[in-house]
Amino acid sequence: GFDMTKEPIPVVPAAHYTCGGILTDLQGRTDLPGLYAIGETAYTGFHGANRMASNSLLECLVFAMAAAQDIDIQIKKLPMPSRLPEWDDSCVTDSDEEIVVAHNWDELRRFMWDYVGIVRTTTRLNKAKRRVNILLKEIEDYYSHFHITNDMIELRNLTLVADLIIQSALARKESRGLHFMLDYPKSDDKQPPKPTLLTPPNYVASVIVEPPQRLQASLG
Repeated sequence: GFDMTKEPIPVVPAAHYTCGGILTDLQGRTDLPGLYAIGETAYTGFHGANRMASNSLLECLVFAMAAAQDIDIQIKKLPMPSRLPEWDDSCVTDSDEEIVVAHNWDELRRFMWDYVGIVRTTTRLNKAKRRVNILLKEIEDYYSHFHITNDMIELRNLTLVADLIIQSALARKESRGLHFMLDYPKSDDKQPPKPTLLTPPNYVASVIVEPPQRLQASLG
């Protein structure tokens, strides 16, 4: 322990939330039919540039009700789903590489801390991007050859989120809020601030999702 009467208390930054989330409409619907997102996982735009994408209390009181009401309407229109086939894992085996999963988990933590921390540069972000691409390829290979474990699923999720953070940071050529780039130390005031929206390569919009500014206007 530390005795604060004799020595300074060490202070280090820590991450316990993400800034951003899944874009939704006023019913909590995403652009994937049947998938709703509410709470801190969602990005509604209600709170502007607040540190979190959404506020927990507002989400619980407002969006939970809105999503539940919409689900109640939509579920009555859906046909009864067909029976899913049994999961076939006959082509994969138990992995003897579980220690590698733990090492990859530790590697992800370290290079995100070193390269995608409070102070960023394009060079550091590109280094992180190269490493995260390698991890994503290794995870894809693991999925194809071995039984899936909870640790592997969590590593996949962490790596995907890390990739989204890196892509967003590389796309923003300015410093704004908690995003500080040594290459671009000032905010770009020549154009109004706007959020960074990322879509997957196979993206097909089936539900029109209102952008944040329209969400805010809808509440007025």
